[in-house]
Amino acid sequence: METAAAEWTASPDGMPGRRAGRRFGAWSAGLLFLGVSVVVGCRVADTDGITPVPQFLAFLPWLLAPTGLGLLLALFSRWWFGVVWAVALFGLLAWFIEPYGKTGEPDGPALVSFRVLTSNVEFGHATDSLVDAVRREKPDIVFVQECEYTCDARLKEALGTDYPHRAAQVAAGSAGSVVLSRFPLDSATSAEGVDGIDGSMAMPGAVADVRGHAVRLQLAHPMPPLPGRIDLWRRELGALRDFAAEDAADRRTPLILAGDFNASQDHAAFRRILDTGLRDAARLAGHDRTPSWPAPTTPAFGVQIDHVLLSADFSARTARFLDLADTDHRALLTDVTLHQRR
Repeated sequence: METAAAEWTASPDGMPGRRAGRRFGAWSAGLLFLGVSVVVGCRVADTDGITPVPQFLAFLPWLLAPTGLGLLLALFSRWWFGVVWAVALFGLLAWFIEPYGKTGEPDGPALVSFRVLTSNVEFGHATDSLVDAVRREKPDIVFVQECEYTCDARLKEALGTDYPHRAAQVAAGSAGSVVLSRFPLDSATSAEGVDGIDGSMAMPGAVADVRGHAVRLQLAHPMPPLPGRIDLWRRELGALRDFAAEDAADRRTPLILAGDFNASQDHAAFRRILDTGLRDAARLAGHDRTPSWPAPTTPAFGVQIDHVLLSADFSARTARFLDLADTDHRALLTDVTLHQRR
């Protein structure tokens, strides 16, 4: 009788519960694949979608982890369709992990070389750490985001002598930004009639006289892709794109567009900016996937959302990400060279 009961309750393969375990594994793998597929599908469609897709798109390379877990579950469950699904996702992720945007060296001879640094000091908390880094690395131009009133006062006190020229829109909290320069600066009025680009947070701009050569400087700090503010984030990145496209149509003045873009190359809105012809200095220097945020988990885990974008007049020799205390961003330091146009 006991034998008959065991035969009645056993699964067809002779082991009770194995079928249920496989079913659970297949369902779990399917849910993982479905979530990854939504994000990858938006990447294929060249759109950022809606929350939470933009947030996951920022970490696109890390989607290899849930895809790998799903593959193991599919193999365990002998769900062969799931295995094929996983292989397809791996192929798409590998394709999109490749760097995006133009590269190449300018044809003309070198005119002048200088050093650029961009740093988000997180509500001004990392100002002292930034001052130490600036004194140590000696950049010629410094883009500072989230520089509020005490940050601005500290920069004037500590660096005012070495950086007598500035373009600043100082405000409370995360809204203020400052551009410091060893080179003389002139105002750069945008199409909207302001110095820089209008946004939720300050994005000042100027034209630098770099040893006799005009270089347009523009700080970038659009709204992050917070839930409920995706449209604003997309609109402000679009304003940066329009600015870059307007400058590309002119191209009389070389351009450096730098700052915390709150976007990576896996965001369609950021790729639109690169599509205007700008080059990412970190990519030119071989660091296209080096994370800059969140600082506590970099370089093991993170995403590159801090960028120095250059018009085709520039080459970039080096790019280094610096760890600063009291901020969730790493600073980006790059050496660039302006070339003569042919």
